[in-house]
Amino acid sequence: MRVLIGGGSGFIGRELTYLLRSKGHEVTVISRQPGPGKITWSDLKSKGLPPCEGAVNLSGENLMNPLRWWNESYKKDLFSSRIDTTKALSEAIAAATCPPHCWVLVSGVACYKPSLTAEYTEDSEWTPFDFLSKLVKEWEAAALLPQSVAKTTRQVIVRPGAVLGRDGGAMKQMLLPFWLGLGGTLGSGRQPFPWIHVSDLAGIIAHALEALADSAALPPPQVYNGVAPALNTNYEFTKELGRLMRRPTIFPVPAFAMNALIGSERAVILTEGQRVIPERTLESGFQYQYPDLTSALKQILGS
Repeated sequence: MRVLIGGGSGFIGRELTYLLRSKGHEVTVISRQPGPGKITWSDLKSKGLPPCEGAVNLSGENLMNPLRWWNESYKKDLFSSRIDTTKALSEAIAAATCPPHCWVLVSGVACYKPSLTAEYTEDSEWTPFDFLSKLVKEWEAAALLPQSVAKTTRQVIVRPGAVLGRDGGAMKQMLLPFWLGLGGTLGSGRQPFPWIHVSDLAGIIAHALEALADSAALPPPQVYNGVAPALNTNYEFTKELGRLMRRPTIFPVPAFAMNALIGSERAVILTEGQRVIPERTLESGFQYQYPDLTSALKQILGS
């Protein structure tokens, strides 16, 4: 299978590319820079979609970029880097003479309203309530294909939680403070912490791409919650990471400090959370490599 990946050179994209190639698939990455095995976004616009059986979009400015101050310019980049690339791909798929069998957008769980008790499956209804949920709404809307194309191209949305891995994502910024013994819970610590190991997120995307065409009977788009089946809180995550690193976790970071540090609209990802259940992901037969925190963190820490 030939797969086209927007944002394939990022943290998740590198893992997905490695997995797909190890399964014998051919991968082309859409990137800002040309190179072997790559096309640029301007190539996509001018020449159209290259021949492929699967397309994935992972593009988007890093929401937790520590080098970017939370302001209107950054918020505009968060929208445009996701919505413009998703539109470019969905329009190229719609215009293709031979569109791919499957089109996967990776968005996020920020669409679900934070709650200590509510549980969300892929079938849970939701309406935008803040900046990030509005972003997810517009992002997913940008991926929708015309009905004529949707008859032959399966539309899939994967909504991941915090993506954990050795080479990027949330862990990259957490490890240093923890090694220094400065790790601690964020906010109350009671908030749910939906997470997934990067290898499992890549696995869910590959599983969706390789799924048989008979699942096209499902109404489009098919949504998969890209989270581990374990339901953990921020406190449980913090304590388990501290235990495996043999470091104390006695320095809680209050919510007001997080708001001041990275902006309240962004801090909500860390200080609040949702209990997200991967119901359809499990029903699809996907097998997690890292279904619990201990196995995931041990792999990341190499312990």
